[in-house]
Amino acid sequence: MTRSTFLKSTVAASGIVGTCVLPTAEAAENGSREYVEIRRFTLKSAEKQAVLEAYLKDTAIPALNRLGVSKVGVFLPEKPEAGAAPVVYVVLRHASLESFGKSTDLLADGAVQQAGAAYLGVAADAPVYERVESWLTKGIEGMPGVALPAKSGLYQLRIYESHSEKAAKKKIEMFNIGELAIFKRCGLNAVFFGETIVGPLMPNLTYMLAFSDTAAKDQAWNTFRADPEWARLKTTPGFTDKEIVSRITNILLVPAACSQI
Repeated sequence: MTRSTFLKSTVAASGIVGTCVLPTAEAAENGSREYVEIRRFTLKSAEKQAVLEAYLKDTAIPALNRLGVSKVGVFLPEKPEAGAAPVVYVVLRHASLESFGKSTDLLADGAVQQAGAAYLGVAADAPVYERVESWLTKGIEGMPGVALPAKSGLYQLRIYESHSEKAAKKKIEMFNIGELAIFKRCGLNAVFFGETIVGPLMPNLTYMLAFSDTAAKDQAWNTFRADPEWARLKTTPGFTDKEIVSRITNILLVPAACSQI
């Protein structure tokens, strides 16, 4: 079977055009792709985590919701690394770049400065965090919008780096023409798939999956690895890992109490 024949048969058999596109209502209406921003807070100490979470819960998330950034996700590592600085991940869903721009200037809202004084007004010698890193992704063709899951107990954030822009596009193509359909069939519940357009580790594809628990995650991945369509796709010339993926980062997360996802 030739590569082109295989790809055509994969698309036809999986029904990928109809089953893998999981856009939000807004994305479905105008055909646009949503943007997902991930912010990673590296905190100064475990004690500072309570300060950040209180700010997010009582000040930042309500302000973001008022700006139209709905369902803000706040996540913590499932198993914090011993001796490492604590980290908090915040996931923001944007319908447009304008939404992203507005979200970066919450201090323009006077209510934010007042309500968030305990976080925003910390002294220079007692900061909450070491630094905040951020990257912005754009939905891919096969999944242009965020698919909000039922409340889940475990999330998986994965980053696929590539050695060149062309290779990165090839990995995205692989998901669009077949891998997304296999994910769905095997119980790998996608929250979003985004091509990173601003941020570190570029070029890369970043995505998030949701599971009820660890057992569900393990079962879904085992089913995926044993899937015959996946066995064929991953060995198709042009789509093998050694050709298009240089490094994979895998992060297991649990939702914080204030998370809306």
